[in-house]
Amino acid sequence: MTKYRVPIVSITLVFLLTLAPFSVYAADETLSTFAIGPGLVNLSPADEYATYQWGLKNDGEFKLVELKEKFRSVANIYNKKENAHGPGNYESTVTNAITGIDINIKPAWDLYAQSENKRSVIVAVIDTGIDYNHPDLQNSMWTNPGEVPGDGIDNDGNGYVDDIYGWNFYENNNQIFKGEEDSHGTHAAGTIAASRGNFGITGIADNQYVKIMSLKALGGSNGTGSPAAVIEAVRYAEANGASICNLSMGTLGHNEELAQIIQNSKMLFVVACGNGTAAGIGFNTDRYPVYPASYPYDNVISVANLLFNGTLSKDSNFGPVSVDIAAPGCYILSTIPDNGYGFMSGTSMAAPMVTGVAAMLYSYQPDLSLLQVKQILLDSSRKLDGLNGWLVSNGMLDAYAALTWNQN
Repeated sequence: MTKYRVPIVSITLVFLLTLAPFSVYAADETLSTFAIGPGLVNLSPADEYATYQWGLKNDGEFKLVELKEKFRSVANIYNKKENAHGPGNYESTVTNAITGIDINIKPAWDLYAQSENKRSVIVAVIDTGIDYNHPDLQNSMWTNPGEVPGDGIDNDGNGYVDDIYGWNFYENNNQIFKGEEDSHGTHAAGTIAASRGNFGITGIADNQYVKIMSLKALGGSNGTGSPAAVIEAVRYAEANGASICNLSMGTLGHNEELAQIIQNSKMLFVVACGNGTAAGIGFNTDRYPVYPASYPYDNVISVANLLFNGTLSKDSNFGPVSVDIAAPGCYILSTIPDNGYGFMSGTSMAAPMVTGVAAMLYSYQPDLSLLQVKQILLDSSRKLDGLNGWLVSNGMLDAYAALTWNQN
């Protein structure tokens, strides 16, 4: 079917045309990863290209790469029931892609490469853990310059022993990667800054200048965690030099201490706005807040999930006051554990798109403040009729427009 095979080749990670309305919410103050979407078994058998994805080669040309067994059903990682979401147990929805619904990344990369005065940026990914040995992430990880690996000593005296790439606040140890339960964080990290080499994908930001700090605050089979763990992770991130923080998580419960530490932080927080109800229908977070995305602070960017046709995914939350911008979030290809690659869908995948561009912009223009970065991302967003009235900016992420935006 030809309408499955529309390559939109201006974004880093292009996607196949299907919806994935999986949602994970917490009615109390437990924070959880937002919807993690389908793996290979959820793709339509009518699509002869279901085992392929468009990838970007290092020379800037696009190629069709076969992924085969590398795909696993990420939904099954979080749902251990036998045959959950297995072949034949799914619905397929076809969405026609529209030319230009992409984040305009290629010219942004070209412009960024010409700059001789780039700033180094540390991005904290507070999430599940990250597979720091993945070949696409090995050179993207922040390393603590004050620690000696494996000596069992808190060399820098920050209270954390051998915190080489970050810390596990879920279990209070230095094991930031435990396996498949850390798929969600690994996927986010790849979108932000995976290597630009001969591996499976290309991240948005240049990992020569943008490094990922792994702060595992969520875990277990459902990818959940406590506000206390997230709060400690925020404190650690700021104390150790992070300037941008990706939060692909949320809860319906308000926690005042978490609100205060975000409000008082000097970091910029890019937060997934959530994936609707258990039935996969997005709702207005102006009326029914989701935290931390709904915190009305200047240093928070709330991100919705954009479809290939310029409208929001039906399972994406929205809000003309509380949700700032949209970015691609359906069938995003990125890194998963054990040197793998997989599709995930949801606002959890849209937020790292914005985080990656925010880090790129902050690195590209060293004179900008983080609050200016936020304003530029919103002001430079590409206005779409399908988003009018749904978001603060009424627009989608545009990397090149952000890098060339004139604040005057």
